Amino acid sequence: MNVDLRLAVPTVVAWVAVGVLVETPQLLPGAAILFWVATALALLASLATRGRRPALLIGVALALAASAMLTSVAATRAPSRSPEVLLEAANAGRFVTATAVVTETVPAQGQGVAGKAMFSATLNSVTIGGDTLSLDSPVTVFAVPSPTMIGIGATVTLAGTLSATESTDQVAFRLFADRGVRLESASPWYLDWANGLRARFRDAAATLPGDGGDLLPGLAIGDTSAVGTALDGAMKVTSLSHLTAVSGANCAVVIALVMLGGASIGLPRAWRIGLSVVILVGFVVLVTPEPSVLRAAVMAALVLAALARGRPVRGIPILALASLILLATDPWLSHSYGFILSVLATGGLLTLSAPLTRLMSRRMPLWLAAVLAIPLAAQLACQPVLILLNPSIPTYGVFANVLAEPAAPVATVLGLIACVLLPVLPAVGNLVAAIAWLPAAWIASVATFFSGLPGGSLPWVPGPPGVASIAVITALLLGVVLAPPGRLWRRFASLALALVLVGVGGIAAGDSLRQRLSRPENWQIAACDVGQGDAVLVRSQGQIALIDTGRDPKLLRRCLDELGISRIDLLLLTHWDFDHVGGTVAVFGRVTRAMIGPTDGSPASGIGAQLAQHGAVVSQVSQGLTGQLGELGWEVLWPRARLGSVEPGNDASVTLRFTGIGECASGCLSSLFLGDLGDRPQALMMAANRIGPVDVVKVAHHGSGDQNPKLYAALHATVGVIGVGLDNGYGHPTDRVLGILADSHTLATRTDLEGMALLAPAPGGGVTVWTEHPLPEGKGSSH
Repeated sequence: MNVDLRLAVPTVVAWVAVGVLVETPQLLPGAAILFWVATALALLASLATRGRRPALLIGVALALAASAMLTSVAATRAPSRSPEVLLEAANAGRFVTATAVVTETVPAQGQGVAGKAMFSATLNSVTIGGDTLSLDSPVTVFAVPSPTMIGIGATVTLAGTLSATESTDQVAFRLFADRGVRLESASPWYLDWANGLRARFRDAAATLPGDGGDLLPGLAIGDTSAVGTALDGAMKVTSLSHLTAVSGANCAVVIALVMLGGASIGLPRAWRIGLSVVILVGFVVLVTPEPSVLRAAVMAALVLAALARGRPVRGIPILALASLILLATDPWLSHSYGFILSVLATGGLLTLSAPLTRLMSRRMPLWLAAVLAIPLAAQLACQPVLILLNPSIPTYGVFANVLAEPAAPVATVLGLIACVLLPVLPAVGNLVAAIAWLPAAWIASVATFFSGLPGGSLPWVPGPPGVASIAVITALLLGVVLAPPGRLWRRFASLALALVLVGVGGIAAGDSLRQRLSRPENWQIAACDVGQGDAVLVRSQGQIALIDTGRDPKLLRRCLDELGISRIDLLLLTHWDFDHVGGTVAVFGRVTRAMIGPTDGSPASGIGAQLAQHGAVVSQVSQGLTGQLGELGWEVLWPRARLGSVEPGNDASVTLRFTGIGECASGCLSSLFLGDLGDRPQALMMAANRIGPVDVVKVAHHGSGDQNPKLYAALHATVGVIGVGLDNGYGHPTDRVLGILADSHTLATRTDLEGMALLAPAPGGGVTVWTEHPLPEGKGSSH
């Protein structure tokens, strides 16, 4: 067995084993026992084997032992991670109070999106009905921000309801706090120093102009809170988002500076290694221990340990051991996309960058070949998993990385220097931050430029078939380019690669043609796929209404272009949450009339004035206002002119109903758009209006559990549209809302799984549903 694979293969086997078993926690104890027994048997068999060393049996024993260790840890932690009493409370929607340790900075009021804060924490205790339960459970909290920023390591008190996540999720619960976050105790000193440094650096970067100032904290310390949706989308499209995920490159730069600096002043190697470990720990605390950071830090620590003992350093075994250590501390990392991509990218660099450099150096200078090989190796290794997140191939990813990568370490080093200097020498720190802005602005410009080019990404087959096809193509491509000329394997790989490319290309072309030909030309409602957000079009006699704009202008613009929409006759912004108004810039200058709800004081409320500046007639609306769109009449059902006890925001979402008029009374789709109304305002809206059946309902709040079943029963809609993003972190749509829709005999169509949806009147009555991705089997297409 190759020395680099002796630990790598057992690690992969154990990773897969624990990844599968955490999906069914009840099987973990029994599986752990079986793995330990199998390990003992494999070791006994290897000892009984005579002759040469039984490498295969030892490898099997290692794989079984690693699997036994990981499943044992998972089996031990699962009960305290998701106690049955807490699962029952979550399912019943019971009110709880909890104390938790913050593991992610909690923004202050005015810094969260639309007045909301989302942060990670670890639950220490939960009180339900007077009984207090001690536990150690990771949770994502959604709450009103506190008056001041709360740093990592602080203890807070929360009150609200819980929602259980999938058993494989990184967090065990989501906590929706009804009240603000209350600080119980500040961060301990060994963490608080980093909170202060991060805050000062964020403030300094905020004074720098444009995207460079927003991006600099991400490049230096992994803080992407200031990166806007447009820039974030551009970084992802161009495969540059990894630059803001602090990882091996950042750790390598820090350790190299310490080792080289120590050597230049004559420090002994032992002192340099010890100092490197101390600074490495401080660096991890400063940039926060995200999965990619931990992977890089553990690898760096193992490398330093090997150097201290004078042992040779081999990349793949170090990577495998670091992965195994981290999976042993948290087996649920086996399902973390960030951790998986970090490991794959590192593995790609270790195994592919050198042979790709040698190959390309035959046609170009060595330095250029190395520059191209590094991002190409990482991209090839990560692409199969990236297909799960976004079924497309970045066309300009390698070129963008070639231009941006050299600037990243400069921004990182200067940013870290500025971060350290700001508390002691503010003027010098601000000057260094300003210099660091230059490479950060360059990276942002590269991302923006390439993301704006036509054909920035090539669509790919989604789901497991897409993953399998890109993995096979990658393996065959590497076989073709790296195998020695004239080898039979190379000829076979070339032929197989051609066949697979033709097959995948045919499937992709066929799917595109299917979409074009199968789209209903008479669609009346189109739900755009804009991720976690709402953007729905209503069409009648050539006139167009748009209800909300999602959070990303590019996603909305893509949907409008796909449907050939160049003008919006009526725009409704239901409320000011960013996932409902963030994409409005895409329709500036294209809107005739815009309707908005009551202001909530958030910065987004200024979008109404911006629409007016671009030529739209803007008015604030309330219950009772009516109008007409082609053959459809519309009516505002909520909110009332005087809000009373209803708070601006979600509960005051403008609710709009469309019904056919005249000859279209029975031939047009009736619809109701609920914005982000919760249970209580839904009940108030029902009491203030006559609610009857409709063909289509836009499900409130992206399918959250805060719904009124009586409303959906009264609507008795044929189709319920849910605008929701894949892996959105909120658990949307919840099982509760899907159950409510099922009880009302309402077909749920959701943009996260089905993409864009077009709804049209079906011949003979009902609704024809067309989706960008085929409906799951059994749903049908006409109701």
